[in-house]
Amino acid sequence: LDGADALVGSAALMSDEGLEVPDVLTAAAVAASDRGATVVLVAWDGAVRGVLTVSDELADNSARAVGRLHALGLRTVMLTGDNERAARHVAALVGIDEVHAQVLPEEKLAVVDGLRAEGHRVAMIGDGVNDAAALAAADLGIAMGTGTDAAIAAGDLTLMRHDLMLAVDAIALSRATLRIIRGNLFWAFFYNVCAIPIAAFGLLNPMIAGAAMAFSSVFVVTNSLRLRGFRPVR
Repeated sequence: LDGADALVGSAALMSDEGLEVPDVLTAAAVAASDRGATVVLVAWDGAVRGVLTVSDELADNSARAVGRLHALGLRTVMLTGDNERAARHVAALVGIDEVHAQVLPEEKLAVVDGLRAEGHRVAMIGDGVNDAAALAAADLGIAMGTGTDAAIAAGDLTLMRHDLMLAVDAIALSRATLRIIRGNLFWAFFYNVCAIPIAAFGLLNPMIAGAAMAFSSVFVVTNSLRLRGFRPVR
């Protein structure tokens, strides 16, 4: 800046450069972190001289989305490169169960791999380049449509709006679809298991068998059409 070098970054970066953060700036950084802000230090002329604070506004429905995920029986985990205090502040506001803060992309991947190694089925929601590896490694990668191309390419499912409630809807709809599929398979097998032995002994009139087969098809289609009545829970 104006011919002089400026250094902008975390406290760890300042330490790596051999710069000490003054007590007054350390106190300001801690106070900002406690409010949920991400702290960025600024140095020039060989000394740390300022603190910038950056914070995201929580979406109105973030806490509701996390609550709905819990209602679906899911455990929520936050993976973020932000500092520990800011991450835990946000997690407490929305009710997230577990927090991993100040993690690099490879560490996000390690957390996802660790959860899968424990036998969990993992859905990862992300929107940045830093999330791409974890999205690809998860059992289900959910990318935000407003995110980077790398995240969208790595994900299995792309949400068209930056809205966590859409992820809740996708999971709920998927579960409802599987219930319908299992119900259809059960009745199809039940029908055949019962009817085939009767037909083998010549005890089933072909007209009745044809009508029963048609009814079975009608039942499967009608049962599947119940999904048209799916409504997201808000």
